[in-house]
Amino acid sequence: MSTGAAATYDLTLNPRPTIVSRPIGREREPILLVDDLVAHPAALIEYASWEVAFTPAGNPDGGYPGIRAPAPLNYVEAVARGLMPVIRQVFGLGDMTLANAECSFSLTTMPPAQLTLQQRTPHIDTVYPLQFALLHYLCAPEFGGTSFYRHRATGFETIGADREAAYDAARATELARREPPTGYVGDSDAYYELLGGCDARFNRMAIYRSCLLHSAHVTPGVELPADPRRGRLTANIFLNFRAQ
Repeated sequence: MSTGAAATYDLTLNPRPTIVSRPIGREREPILLVDDLVAHPAALIEYASWEVAFTPAGNPDGGYPGIRAPAPLNYVEAVARGLMPVIRQVFGLGDMTLANAECSFSLTTMPPAQLTLQQRTPHIDTVYPLQFALLHYLCAPEFGGTSFYRHRATGFETIGADREAAYDAARATELARREPPTGYVGDSDAYYELLGGCDARFNRMAIYRSCLLHSAHVTPGVELPADPRRGRLTANIFLNFRAQ
């Protein structure tokens, strides 16, 4: 990633975004939505199209069902600095310190029939409760957004270290009984209850704890091209906090 290249693109934040927070599920975890996040979102698409190389992100067990590329540092820094006050307030972070931030462009490209077992199931990114996912939609609404779930057997909506063993045991029992169907995760099924979600909207950012059970809600039948200008492009930022 070239700092010089990134400087030629206007990646500044919109000074007046629309910000809404709403709780979800029984655990009342906040979902923070920021609409019209950056002033010139097309600049991010152009950057993703011309300045970086996308490579496969998945692995034999699962992982992200598509390709990824590094995002520009000045964009990550602008988002982290600009949204830090509202993130602290909504998630009750007090004087927690930002430990690190990482970001990549992501393009969902994998055909539904090729998804692994893990990619066909709601997931978490980490059991660490102070990691937050910031998902910036840089695509059209018809690609679908992100959904959140409750695991029926355990009642868990978030999976922390104290719940991980019980959740894994329950899932092993369920998978021995029946694997999830082919395709991207969608509505409620025998094992997961759909709590709700956020629709994909161009230049919208969704922010939530990484330990919240979630999945991309990819619209059935939609084409998933490996082209940032036409595909299901997002920018994915992870912010990790720690106590001082």
